Amino acid sequence: MSRIASVLLPMPLPEAFDYAEPDGMGLEVGDQVSVPLGPRRLRGVVTALREALGGNRPLKPVAERLEDPRLPPGTLEFIQWAARYAVDEPGQPLAIALRGARAPKARPVRVVELSGIAPARATPTRSRVLEAAIGAPLSPADLARAAGVSSGVIKALIDEGALTVRLMEAEARFDDPDPSCPGAALNPSQAAAAAALKAMLAEGGFNVALLDGVTGSGKTEVYLEAAAAVLAADATAQVLILLPEIALTQAVIARVATRFGAAPAEWHSDVAPPARRRVWEAVATGRCRIVVGARSALFLPFTNLALIVVDEEHDASFKQEEGFIYHARDLAVARGKIEDAAVVLASATPSLESFRNAETGRYRWLRLTTRHGAATLPDITLIDLRETPPDAGRWLSPPLVKAMGETFARGEQTLLFLNRRGYAPLVLCKACGERLCAPDTDSGLVEHRYSGRLVCHLTGFSMPKPKACPHCGAHDSLVSIGPGVERVEEEARSLFPQARVAVFSSDTVYDAREARRLIEAMADGQIDILVATQAAAKGHNFPSLTLAGVVDADLGLRGGDLRAAERTYQLLAQATGRAGRKDRPGRALLQTWAPEHAVMQALAAQDRDAFVAAEMAERELAGMPPFGRLAAVIVSGLDPVQLESFVQGMAQAAPNTPGVAVYGPADAPLGLIRGRRRKRFLVRADRTVDLSAYMAAWRARVKPPAAIRVAIDIDPYSFL
Repeated sequence: MSRIASVLLPMPLPEAFDYAEPDGMGLEVGDQVSVPLGPRRLRGVVTALREALGGNRPLKPVAERLEDPRLPPGTLEFIQWAARYAVDEPGQPLAIALRGARAPKARPVRVVELSGIAPARATPTRSRVLEAAIGAPLSPADLARAAGVSSGVIKALIDEGALTVRLMEAEARFDDPDPSCPGAALNPSQAAAAAALKAMLAEGGFNVALLDGVTGSGKTEVYLEAAAAVLAADATAQVLILLPEIALTQAVIARVATRFGAAPAEWHSDVAPPARRRVWEAVATGRCRIVVGARSALFLPFTNLALIVVDEEHDASFKQEEGFIYHARDLAVARGKIEDAAVVLASATPSLESFRNAETGRYRWLRLTTRHGAATLPDITLIDLRETPPDAGRWLSPPLVKAMGETFARGEQTLLFLNRRGYAPLVLCKACGERLCAPDTDSGLVEHRYSGRLVCHLTGFSMPKPKACPHCGAHDSLVSIGPGVERVEEEARSLFPQARVAVFSSDTVYDAREARRLIEAMADGQIDILVATQAAAKGHNFPSLTLAGVVDADLGLRGGDLRAAERTYQLLAQATGRAGRKDRPGRALLQTWAPEHAVMQALAAQDRDAFVAAEMAERELAGMPPFGRLAAVIVSGLDPVQLESFVQGMAQAAPNTPGVAVYGPADAPLGLIRGRRRKRFLVRADRTVDLSAYMAAWRARVKPPAAIRVAIDIDPYSFL
């Protein structure tokens, strides 16, 4: 045993463990291996090899080198960088990177092939089978179809020994994309942006561009032209397109397949484990050149990643809030730098961080200011609910109802947008005032009328709606407070009984297949009124949709979130941007209790730049992102006394560093989740401070008891 292998395990461990390399194993960095850890054998990855110089104790040997593809150097470097940036254990991002490798393989398929033995009796039918069997092995059913014979002919040839049967592992086949396939016709603005991207790619190396285009301006066609340039320049180059919602993947996959004559690989949580493994292996061996997926696709083992596209880069769904906490947009830029690849961030409403980087020249700024073709931006009107409130027990105001009637009469479609799932967000007892919450959690239960259940969207707890109040026992005392999409759908059906009404939310659209079905039905004009959450508010193109009605435009402005105004503007701009995307003019009506709010005024005037300038000025005065950095620390425990004692000690242990301010500890807005009490710190730092290093130093100063959990969130998006 001449060498020592450092093996990183996909577990929350602080470092790689050393193992002895058995003679003749011939390990290399990136190899996947099986190693003993206590009584178990675990999969790990070799991160370093060094000569054994002797030691005071023998090392356990590596048990086996696995046959799975090794992780490329860029992937290993990215995993270790991501762990340092997020102030987490390196095994956490490794677990994401190995998710596909650890998935089960697909069952072997039964195939038949020529044995070389002539059949005892030759007939024209049998001759057709033997001719069809020349080449790649086929399943018995496929061979019968290819030869135009019955399954009995195949069975007879197998019984005679003219055909042999064997089991063959299914291999994912990804056809090579053809960048020479004709793309969509580009307007002058799109052509200029595509040319600028191609020029950037021709320079080679790491570069970032912000593709800033109004809704419906054709950003997808522009970045697909950039992808074509990358694929044409290098026959081994790989392209990754990141999307914030699973519902968007099907439309983008179809457009990629049309542009390149081959379907890309798909990567998200709805992909079955065997298919996920096939994609992972194809990416690691370079057989898959285009991947369209959710944020975790960023951790795939690309061998020659040349272009990363982050579509809807502003979207908060790119932020992973549990487990390994990261923002895919930020990590995409980091991976681009590590891989020496180009990065394109595309959005109609870019994040302020990306705006700032574009303004200061760190990113190239490419603008698309007009919609593609004859389409124009919709007119936006504010409905002051103080002047024209809905009727009692209703949620849609008279002006919005009138506009819906006019739209329906013309045979056009309406989108009613409300970013709130279920039927009602609160269930109260009118006898005792009790608010129904999930057990051991401060989160209120949401009523879902379709299923007849009360659901906690935070923990997943659900229960049938009780007949009596669980607190006081009063019968028929539970009342539903406020609207969700199911309640708005109920109202729309009662107002327009002849209309075809549907709901699009994560509760009604369970997977990518169902999302594709609903999107296609909407695009084909089979739905008159679509009531939707943010799942349908971005990226979709519905030609007959001419009216967008926002039921509660003020919803996102509540709660004191740092990014409340920015996110509300982005979400409502995206939602209203669904209207009028073809040759029919569109309009949007926003119901609001605060029409004088800066966000509402900016939306009505369609003056994004003025809103961004005002928001930037406020952030700069406060030293908040993008002019400063933030980190959050969430500490939780079962014992409130122990938790309070620990967070007070943690506050005392915070390093005293110029340019850093620590606020807290304070009770979290959601102070109890799954029986665990929660406390929060908020750290603000100047841009010149290495915030990750500061947080790592602080964490190293404290040793939490086993019952206390400490989670660090760099650049937090949630303040709950």
